[in-house]
Amino acid sequence: MFDPNAAAAPDSGIFGLDVAESRAAIVLVPVPFAATVSYGGGTERGPEVILAASHQVDLYDLQYGRIYERGIHLQAADPALAAAHSRARALATAVIERGGATDADAAAIAAIDAAGAAVNRAVHAATARILAAGQVPGIVGGDHSVPFGAIAACAERHPGLGILHIDAHADLRVAYEGFRWSHASIMDNVLRSVPQVGRLVQVGIRDFCEQELDSIRASEGRVLTHFDLEWQRRRHCGETFDALCREAVAALPEHVYVSFDIDGLDPALCPHTGTPVPGGLSFGEVAHLLRTLVDSGRRVVGFDLVEVAPGPDGDEWDANVAARVLYKLCGAALHSAR
Repeated sequence: MFDPNAAAAPDSGIFGLDVAESRAAIVLVPVPFAATVSYGGGTERGPEVILAASHQVDLYDLQYGRIYERGIHLQAADPALAAAHSRARALATAVIERGGATDADAAAIAAIDAAGAAVNRAVHAATARILAAGQVPGIVGGDHSVPFGAIAACAERHPGLGILHIDAHADLRVAYEGFRWSHASIMDNVLRSVPQVGRLVQVGIRDFCEQELDSIRASEGRVLTHFDLEWQRRRHCGETFDALCREAVAALPEHVYVSFDIDGLDPALCPHTGTPVPGGLSFGEVAHLLRTLVDSGRRVVGFDLVEVAPGPDGDEWDANVAARVLYKLCGAALHSAR
């Protein structure tokens, strides 16, 4: 009999659970792909290091109780995705080191974009199967390009879908460095190619270019961005964090997909992520934001956690934080469904 108070078995599944996929309320899809990361590397190892760190997560949660009882299953990683990463990353590295694509890189860009499109198809198919089975899909990246297919599948099933996007970056760049499926272009791609997404609400944003700001302003309310510096100013002037969370959540429709880039957190919590930025949310603030979403009556129909990278010499700090964020995302999704 499973004992939730005991140590996790070394060969057990995510969070020390051994739940068959058919019996799980949440099915996690690992996507070890990070071809276009433009600063620090290693996020393709996110799924494996989060799995290892998850064995140290205590299963009773103060906010959501016995999350594990509903069942959480992590699929085995598709070797084809890891192979696609290796091929595309080798091509992308040279382009990135030169500061972006030139006309001479056309063949390399085509191959990298084809790899990204293949990842999109695989993730879309996996997500659609999970949704059809009445389960909640969670994507574990990898860089922030990888959940595109999951967002598309969720939006197809729930037209008018809202996205709660927690990130340091707006991710609205157009084909950043020449890559159609760049990690920095995920939300631009969603807005252009997934018309069923009704609204994008961004929290934690503190690094963006002028083109991205122009895109936000031109969106006619489809994109609502809560800049980190502005939230800090309002808190300094006496507003509560709870009021800010309620304001952000109030703009979301009934069905919500949560896209969580780990660098939305204070970089003290994720120093090895690809592009850490000063500022950001504490773990407790993220927990409160997600609980505010749940308490609003909205339903979390899918989520992702991306840009988690291991530290050098076996440093597991980032993965330990990420595993706990992942458990909170599972709890929020399950409790919102009730």
